[in-house]
Amino acid sequence: QVQLVESGGGLMQPGGSLRLSCAASGSIFRFYDMGWYRQALGKQRELVATVTSSGRTNYVDSVLGRFTISRDDAKNTVSLQMNSLKPEDTAVYYCNAHLGVANYWGQGTQVTVSS
Repeated sequence: QVQLVESGGGLMQPGGSLRLSCAASGSIFRFYDMGWYRQALGKQRELVATVTSSGRTNYVDSVLGRFTISRDDAKNTVSLQMNSLKPEDTAVYYCNAHLGVANYWGQGTQVTVSS
C-alpha cells in the first residue's frame, strides 16, 4: 500500500511558475514508476509527465520544454516544476504511483492559471 500526498498548487498568473510535490509512504518507493496527471473541469484526466524507476521521463506534448518531472528516492518524493504557465494548464493535478497491477493516486491539488 502506498499513500500519496500532493502539495504546492495554487493560483498563478500566466507566465509564472509553480512547483508541485508528492510525498509517498512505503519503503519500496524506488521501484515505482511515478507520474503526474491532471483533470480540467469537464474533461478527462490526462497524463502530464512520468518518470520510471530508472529515471526515464516522458511528457505530454503540450508541456514539453515547460514542465520538468523529477524524483528523489531517498526522500520518497516526486516533483513537477511548472514554468511558463498558461491558462490551459488550469486543472486538478494528481500524483500517481504504478508498479505492475498496483496503481495509487493522491487526492489532487488545484492549479489555477489566471490573470
